[in-house]
Amino acid sequence: MKALTIWQPWASLIVAGAKPYEFRGWRAPRVIVGERIVIHAAARAMKPGEIAGILHALRGSDQERAATCLHADKAEGILRGAICEGLPLAAGLGTAVIGEARNGYDIAAEFGLARVNDSDRDAHANWGWPMLEIEQWPTPIEIRGAQGFWNWPDAASAAAQF
Repeated sequence: MKALTIWQPWASLIVAGAKPYEFRGWRAPRVIVGERIVIHAAARAMKPGEIAGILHALRGSDQERAATCLHADKAEGILRGAICEGLPLAAGLGTAVIGEARNGYDIAAEFGLARVNDSDRDAHANWGWPMLEIEQWPTPIEIRGAQGFWNWPDAASAAAQF
């Protein structure tokens, strides 16, 4: 099975169903569309200012909330938990099936965001990869990840790393 490493808090937001799309500057590779992948939280530490900024947007105007492309009701609890207790790092959190990529502007409209000329975001948010059929694991599995898609090891191989 392939895995995709994603920075926190975004990885936890995906497996909680609060972040229905993973945004990238390119379409998901055709061979991965429709496939189940592991959602892996990167080892990169979360920055409190980033989390505070997301929470501020979720509590802001309709446009600010829409710009996050998050389901606010689910996201706020995850983000408050991140501030109080932290979130898993360098760990598999669950799985999701990658859907057919959608244009980022269409997704923004789905959340009620009027189309704006936001060239700063164009390089990293052109395409939204739907995260479907999410299965959150009861316990994160600690394992080092890699950039891009990488092969998730079997349980014996993962245990040997620690």
